[in-house]
Amino acid sequence: MEIEIGRGKKARRAYGFDDIAIVPSRRTRDAEDVDIAWRLGPHLLELPLLAAAMDGVVSPATAIELGEMGGLGVLNLEGIWTRYEDADALLERIATFDKAEATREMQKIYAEPINPELIGKRIKQIKDAGVMAAASLTPQRVREHWQLALDAGLDVLVIQGTVVSAEHVSTVVEPLNLKEFIATMPVPVIVGGCASYQAALHLMRTGAAGVLVGVGPGAACTTRGVLGVGVPQATAIADAAAARVQHLLETGQYVNVIADGGMRTGGDISKAIACGADAVMVGSPLARANEAPGHGYHWGMATFHPSLPRGARVKTDQVASLQEIVTGPARENDGTLNLMGALRTSMATTGYDTIQAFQKAEIMFAPALQTEGKKLQREQAIGMSR
Repeated sequence: MEIEIGRGKKARRAYGFDDIAIVPSRRTRDAEDVDIAWRLGPHLLELPLLAAAMDGVVSPATAIELGEMGGLGVLNLEGIWTRYEDADALLERIATFDKAEATREMQKIYAEPINPELIGKRIKQIKDAGVMAAASLTPQRVREHWQLALDAGLDVLVIQGTVVSAEHVSTVVEPLNLKEFIATMPVPVIVGGCASYQAALHLMRTGAAGVLVGVGPGAACTTRGVLGVGVPQATAIADAAAARVQHLLETGQYVNVIADGGMRTGGDISKAIACGADAVMVGSPLARANEAPGHGYHWGMATFHPSLPRGARVKTDQVASLQEIVTGPARENDGTLNLMGALRTSMATTGYDTIQAFQKAEIMFAPALQTEGKKLQREQAIGMSR
């Protein structure tokens, strides 16, 4: 239903995770009977969790550790890890910047050219540990660097930007033809972000194995403020899931919907799946890990853009191990630890045993969900109200 903004403009109403609730069904299950595995091309992954391609989140070491758990860490091939041999020293330096100077100083650091040799070195480091290697490139640079990554053993390529479309128009450069490019790739390709039915459907028609859904919801992203662009995640995911159904009817090909950003807790992740996602990509929750390369800070891929930064370096206290954040055990009650355990329990509590079954869960518009009966939590800043 459209709402009249003014005499000349109407708008759809859109919803974020805090606006909705998952409704229990007529049955419940044991969490041990819940299967949260999902398939990406030929790969079966035990956890529907991707670590976002951000330098403060994914290093070769954290990609390896997450891969050993059954998830997938996506390394940013245009970040510090491919610009500097001693990346840790630069990451430690970023953590020391005063808030007022952080963006300007990061722009200087990221002005260093990408070192092609480091692309192969970082991918090989991950592969040598015996886990899948996934990495991200922007559409502007994918033709320049993809072969180096593939030769080093890349398993999954992510073509990622603030917004990626199947119909980029330019009078300045020759746009990347996603459909032609993906057809030549011997590994699964994930593309995004997008935030609408039509954009998701067009990206699916390129032959992508997965589509990233999310424009501006991340904790470190300022796109919505800088550009005024974005769609709340619950609506964006549901629209992309509808596009997936249409594409499946047209082609018989199933394309994964991957919710990208805006999720802080296990409850948020559960809502993303219930809205139609097959997996989630998260950044800030994992930036809080003791092993995170950001040393207590988190920033997005556009934070250091040389002319129009669309991100901020945000403080994220390192509170637990990566293992505790992903699979537990939790020792906090706010939903930020044991994210995958929370997903399993949410599915079990509402009666669903697989990801695709959980996508059919009933969703209710419930703006009171975060506040109803939570007066003491709010007053004491504990639990849900932290």
